[in-house]
Amino acid sequence: MGINYFTFMNTETMDNIKMIAETAREFAEKNIRPNIMEWDESQTFPKDLFHQLGEMGFMGIVIPEQYGGSGLGYHEYVTILDEISQVDPSIGLSVAAHNSLCTNHIYEFGNEEQRHKWLPQLASGKVIGAWGLTEHNTGSDSGGMSTTAVRDGDDWIISGAKNFITHAISGDIAVVMTRTGEIGAKNNSTAFVLEKGMTGFSSGKKENKLGMRASETAELIFDNVRVPDSHRLGEVGEGFKQAMKILDGGRISIAALSLGTARGAYKAALKYAKERHQFGKSISEFQAINFMLADMATEIDASELLIQRASTLKNAKQKMTREGAMAKLYASEACVRIANNAVQIFGGYGYTKDFPAEKYYRDSKLCTIGEGTSEIQRLVIGRDITK
Repeated sequence: MGINYFTFMNTETMDNIKMIAETAREFAEKNIRPNIMEWDESQTFPKDLFHQLGEMGFMGIVIPEQYGGSGLGYHEYVTILDEISQVDPSIGLSVAAHNSLCTNHIYEFGNEEQRHKWLPQLASGKVIGAWGLTEHNTGSDSGGMSTTAVRDGDDWIISGAKNFITHAISGDIAVVMTRTGEIGAKNNSTAFVLEKGMTGFSSGKKENKLGMRASETAELIFDNVRVPDSHRLGEVGEGFKQAMKILDGGRISIAALSLGTARGAYKAALKYAKERHQFGKSISEFQAINFMLADMATEIDASELLIQRASTLKNAKQKMTREGAMAKLYASEACVRIANNAVQIFGGYGYTKDFPAEKYYRDSKLCTIGEGTSEIQRLVIGRDITK
C-alpha cells in the first residue's frame, strides 16, 4: 500500500499529540476523577461533562473545522480516548460512541446540507449523539432487523426498537439503521437521522450494567415515527454497507478504549506493587508479580502498535477492515487479561471498591463485546485472510 506503518508520525505530529495528551489528561484528572465512583454507583450519565468536552474540542475530533469539528486525525483521536479511559473507561466509551458512530456517520454519508445542519451541534457537545443498529433478536445478524421504514409520500414511517444503545435516553440526535427491504434480501437497509421530540420516538428501559455504568445504555423505541426523506443518509438500501464502514472506524475507537482501560489498570497495579511490602521488600520484586507486570506492559505496547497501524490506514483513507478488527480483537482481549491481573496483584484489596482495580475489571469486559464481539472480529479477519 506504500505506507510504512511504523513511521506514522513526524516530529511535529508527535509534539502535537503530546500536547493533546497532556490537555486530555489534565481535563480528566480535574473533571472526571473526583466523580468516578459516584457516577458508577448511581449509574449517572454526566451530560454536563460532555458539554465541557465539546468546548475542549473532544466531541467532534475527526470532523473538519468547516463543520465545527477539531479537524484532527485518528492518532490524535486515539490519544484522547486513551487518556480519558485511563481515568474512567465509561466516559471514554461515551466519547467514542458519540464521535465515531453518530457524528462520523453523518459526516461520512450525509450531504452538505445534512452536515451543516447537524455536525456543528454534535461537535460542540451541546447535542449528544446516539447510533442504533443492534436489536433484541438481531445482534450481529443485522441483516434481519425488525425495525422497518416504509415510504409514505415525502416521508418515511419508522417502527420498531433498538437495544443496547449508548445515549438512548440523553441523546438528542440518533442515526438509526432500518430495514427497507425484505428480511435477508440484498441491500435491504437504510439509515435515517432522528431527532428527539419527533412524535413516537422515545427511549425505554435503562440497562443495569456490570461495568461502564456512567455510560448510559438503553432502548430506542419507534412507534410509527414520521421522518422526512431529507433525514435519509445516502441512498435507499445502503444502510448496512454504511454501518459496516462506520464499524471499521468504530473498532479503532473500542481498541483505543481498551488501551486506555488496560493502561489505567496497569498503572494502578504497578504503583500498588511498588508500595506494598511483604517479607521485607516490595511485591514488585517478587518474580511472580514482576513477570505479570512485564506481560501487562508488553501487551499494552503491542495493542498500541496495532491501533496506530489501523489509524495510519484510516487517516490515509485506505481499506483497514482487517487491521481495525485485529486491533480491536487484540486490544480488547489484552485489556481483560490486564484488568484481571491487576485485581490479582492487589489481592484482597483488588476485590474492594476502595481501590481502582475492581472497576477496571468490570469495565474491561465490555471491550470484547461492544461494536462487534471477539468472535465477530475473528470472522472478519478470517474472511479477509482467506478470500
